Parts: sequence; C-alpha cells; structure tokens
Amino acid sequence: MKFTTTVLTSLAFLIAKSNAEASLGFDLGVQATDGSCKTAEDYKSDLDTISSQASTVKVYSVSSCNTLQILGPVAEDKGFTIALGIWPTPDSTFSSEKEALTSYLPNISKKTIQAFLVGSEALYRNDMSASQLASDISEIKQLLSGIKDKNGDSYGDVPVGTVDSWNVLVDGANADVIKTADVIYANAFSYWQGQTMNNASFSFFDDIMQALQTIQTTKGSSDIDFWIGETGWPTEGDNFESATPSTSNAEQFWKEAICAMRGWGVNTYVFEAFDESWKPDSSGSSSERHWGVWNADRSQKYDLTCDFSS
Repeated sequence: MKFTTTVLTSLAFLIAKSNAEASLGFDLGVQATDGSCKTAEDYKSDLDTISSQASTVKVYSVSSCNTLQILGPVAEDKGFTIALGIWPTPDSTFSSEKEALTSYLPNISKKTIQAFLVGSEALYRNDMSASQLASDISEIKQLLSGIKDKNGDSYGDVPVGTVDSWNVLVDGANADVIKTADVIYANAFSYWQGQTMNNASFSFFDDIMQALQTIQTTKGSSDIDFWIGETGWPTEGDNFESATPSTSNAEQFWKEAICAMRGWGVNTYVFEAFDESWKPDSSGSSSERHWGVWNADRSQKYDLTCDFSS
C-alpha cells in the first residue's frame, strides 16, 4: 500500500480534528434471534452491552420493524445517538420511511440523531442511479426542514447523506451523490476482497483512503463529515477466497485495522454488534450469521482493547 501526499494530508487533517482516538459505533440489527422484530426491552439490553465500547449505533431503516418508533426513545434514554438509515427503494418503502420520520421524530430530541443516511449500498447494488439517489437525499433534507423535535427544534440542520461501498464512491460517475450529501459513510471489507490476514489491514486502509481522497476532491474541501459505515471480520463460516473466518482473525482485524484506523482519526462503525442467527446463507457463504463482536446472547467474543499510545 502506498499513501500519497494528498491522502497523508487528509489523515493529518482528521487527526487534528479528532484530538484523540476517533469515535466508534456499531451497526445494529433490528431482529431477534428467531427473526421477530426486537422489542424495547431487547434494545435496552443491546445498548447496555454496547455501552462498554460505544454510544452510537447505525440502523438501516426507520420503518422496518418500527425501528425509529421503538429504538428512538430507548436510545435517547440511554444517552445513545443513532445514524438512521432510510431505505429508498422501492417507492412504497421510501414512502413508509418518510411517514415514519414524520410520525416519530417529534417524539424524541434531535440530539439523539447523528445523521440521516439515504440508502445503504444502493449504488453498489444498482438499485438506483446516482441522480436518483441525489434527488432522494435532497427530498429528505426538505422533509426534515419541516419536522421539529419534542423541544421544538428543527431537524433541518441534522446532516443527511448516504452509505455505500468504497469502490462505488471512487467512481466518478457517482459524483452527484457526494456533492449533494452532507455526510458520507464508506463501507470496506477486506474479508469480501478475499484477503489473507497478512494483507487485510493494508487493504482496508488503502480502500478507505481512496474513498476519502475522492470525496474530498469532489467536495473541494478536506473539512467533511466522513465515517466508515461498515467493516469487520466474521468469526465463523466458509472461507471467501483467501479470507478465513475465525475468532482469532476477527480479533486481529480489530486490533490491526479498526483500532489503527481510529488511531489515525477516522470515525468507524463496525459491522456488526451482535450475531444474527436468523439470517440465511448468502452468496454461498455461511458467514452471514457470525459478524457480531458479541454473540447472539450478548457475550463478548474477543478482546476489544485498543492501544492508542503509540
């Protein structure tokens, strides 16, 4: 991996902004082990567990499983923030998402919401074009400008953006989305690139720095709100090319990639908080159920200590 001067400057800027290790958050599933929707009590237990490491979570939809309605008040009570995913396809789902925002955002304080994220790898999956996604981001901004929280404060100044795979973000054809978004979250998985552990952290850094450099160049500024939206390593399942799931490999990726990235000043969401045992195999891989930092019973899998002293 070779860091260019521009990338190193970007990293230096992020470090200067952070003044300490960058923030950590977790992607949070909204279904219980049997596939049913989580209850408020489930979320309370989830956040109590996560609170040992972080105080922010990211979800993928506000209407599915009544996520915003149920999780919003729990997160506020626990002192957590949420990055709220808004699923833009199909149109019927997007309508349900907008209805949930209008109905339930007024019940909580806007300080509970870190960001609104329209789409999760929607460009990567070719669910929509860049111009369509940019339009939907603008539509959500307009919608939020007319919604007030329980204290009468407008949600109009809470950032609205998107989450997508790092390689899609570096594609110049998607510049409209970057220009429209207030915040960009980039996903990068060395596991799904088939990397060995010897190269996993290097690959991860290279992917994220390419995304960051492209975003800064497109925005014409290094002063941007940037997060890693998803990264991690599965503890069980089938190999993917040269990548091997195991608890020891997941811990190594945590130490050498996630801790190191946060040490460089890059805010990071880890995929994911808890194993989701209800999930089926995907793309011929049984790893989908085993990405959690904690098991489904909320027991911790491996050491999560980061050493930021060096």
